[in-house]
Amino acid sequence: MIILSAQNIAKAFGVNTVLRDVSLTVQQGDRIGLVGVNGCGKSTLSKTILGLHDNYTGEVKVRDGVRPQMVFQDPAGSLNPARTIGWILEEPLRLRGIRDRAERRQLVKEMLENVGLDESFAARHPRELSGGQKQRISIGVALLMDPRLVIADEPVSALDVTVQSQILNLLLKLHAEKQMTILFISHDLNVVRGLCSRVMVIYRGVIVEEGLAEEIYEHPAHPYTKLLLEAAI
Repeated sequence: MIILSAQNIAKAFGVNTVLRDVSLTVQQGDRIGLVGVNGCGKSTLSKTILGLHDNYTGEVKVRDGVRPQMVFQDPAGSLNPARTIGWILEEPLRLRGIRDRAERRQLVKEMLENVGLDESFAARHPRELSGGQKQRISIGVALLMDPRLVIADEPVSALDVTVQSQILNLLLKLHAEKQMTILFISHDLNVVRGLCSRVMVIYRGVIVEEGLAEEIYEHPAHPYTKLLLEAAI
């Protein structure tokens, strides 16, 4: 079942063309890694899919009833510093129309457990959390919208290796339990290898190679993919 398709997407900022005729198809339950160095167009593509950019050419189609949720690269910037973690996690539940306060609090408690944090975190503020804890909350906020599609834009790039592993294991766990679809954006092929079943390599605004992760890692066809793999060693 196709959950998302983007066809012939082109996007420019002034005279700078960032995306050139990019097409991709995402099936329900996919774990896709979109890989490329900074500035190659991967974040622009994700924001175009989410409707955060206009004035592009091409077509984006999201299956009816699917509301993509974003996990941002900088979780601190997406968490309201004036609010408690409990309030922040309740907000998507309020948006979903869940009016019963006791029900919301129970769902927040369950989500904190799902992301590996205890219920005491509900009373804390973002400034009291580590980078990894903030990222878990950011993931929790996205998941409380009960999404079928999560777009994660460099969600672990600023974290140390141990915390990166925790976050990736969490995403794998939630994927297995909920069969949600993940579009994971990264410049790090080692990180993508631990999470994704399919890989798309983007270079200068063009997807130059795509396929099953193991095939691309073992038998890269494009010179740019080979360079990325060499840099990841």
